[in-house]
Amino acid sequence: MSHAQRTTRRAFVGRIGQATGAGALASAFATVAAERLHAAVTRVAARPAADVASDEEFWLPVQQAWDTDRALLNLNNGGCSPSPRIALEAVFRRWRFANDVMYHHLMTVLDPRRESVRTQLADLFGADRETIALVRNASEALETVTLGIKLEPGDEVLLTTHDYPRMITCWRQREKRDGIVLKQVAMPCPLRDPADLVALFAAAITPRTRVLHCSHVHFTTGQIGPVKALCDLARSRGILSIVDGAHAFAHLDVRADQIGADFYGTSLHKWLSAPVGNGMLHVRKELIPSIWPLFAATDPASGDIRKFEECGTNPVPVMLAIGEAVQFHQLIGGARKQERLRFLRDSWARPLQAEPNVTIVPLLDPVHSCGIATLRIEGVDPSKLAEHLLKKHQIVVASIGIEDVKAIRVTPHLYTTLSEIGRFVDAVREVARSGLPG
Repeated sequence: MSHAQRTTRRAFVGRIGQATGAGALASAFATVAAERLHAAVTRVAARPAADVASDEEFWLPVQQAWDTDRALLNLNNGGCSPSPRIALEAVFRRWRFANDVMYHHLMTVLDPRRESVRTQLADLFGADRETIALVRNASEALETVTLGIKLEPGDEVLLTTHDYPRMITCWRQREKRDGIVLKQVAMPCPLRDPADLVALFAAAITPRTRVLHCSHVHFTTGQIGPVKALCDLARSRGILSIVDGAHAFAHLDVRADQIGADFYGTSLHKWLSAPVGNGMLHVRKELIPSIWPLFAATDPASGDIRKFEECGTNPVPVMLAIGEAVQFHQLIGGARKQERLRFLRDSWARPLQAEPNVTIVPLLDPVHSCGIATLRIEGVDPSKLAEHLLKKHQIVVASIGIEDVKAIRVTPHLYTTLSEIGRFVDAVREVARSGLPG
């Protein structure tokens, strides 16, 4: 183990013990759990990530890093993921500190520490820290850009029929207010060749096209978009690229230069497992002055990325817990996490795909998907299937009913166990073979 790894280990174990704040006994248990997790990471350090994905001995201490109610099986982590103990308890600890002398502790002591969080996110994303804005979610990140880009009447914006409804609504508002033209590419479902989507975007570009908006991982099905090719296409035509990374960041093991987006917005309460109320906006540095901030700033044409954070008093303890979430993510390793999420997806999708009346979208290869997929049973309303799974089996999934996707979306996370996956498979197989109960 290198000196840097030993330093990270000591820091992580120390913060685990500090974060509990629930007495010496709780702190001792948490420290032991952290030591076990570090020992597991050390044991697999030299092994390929794909090989570690199925090592249940390794993933057990990872699963135990969350305090979750195992009586309810949450397979909707794509909506919001619970935070691991280290991040959750860090929020409580900082709130208690802030509450002693609220304004002074909150704004004078804690608020400046946001800069260390900015650095951690930038390092994780492989970006310049001066291109990272801390916001509350992907919607705020993306709407900052959508409403801040200077566009003229008749200017065209391209996106797909599978982009997030709030983003489409935001562009529609600009269409009504400013006279721009919104054009939606009908994305094939399932997408069998990523080049097909690139070709559809290329065919839709006209001399008036100014913005190409696309999803890194589509919320509808979990389809991975060919974002690098799309961003390259946009740049070659002098078009700005906006990437919705809400379901990709800390899910896929990728960095900014592998995407090439002018603007990238994401939520941190999904796959990074930071507390709810955290998001990130990445803006290509030379473009920062050209984007109007969503909330008024002293100098709206400033090149300082912090102008996008001017929304008044923030819940700083929630924001600072991003740091613990990043630390936990890096301890596990982005590549290991990605492969484990794909393994968990395969553990339910492949056996259910064998059922004659079950359809799984997207395609289950690494080019097309990772930890997210959707399931449809022929003749079964997905909303009723979701209701049945919750009422009879205490299983939570998301029902998707947008465009040509009528299915349930299934999103396990690292704390999900194989026995829980088996519980879901059995429940769905019963419906696939016998239908919903009368």
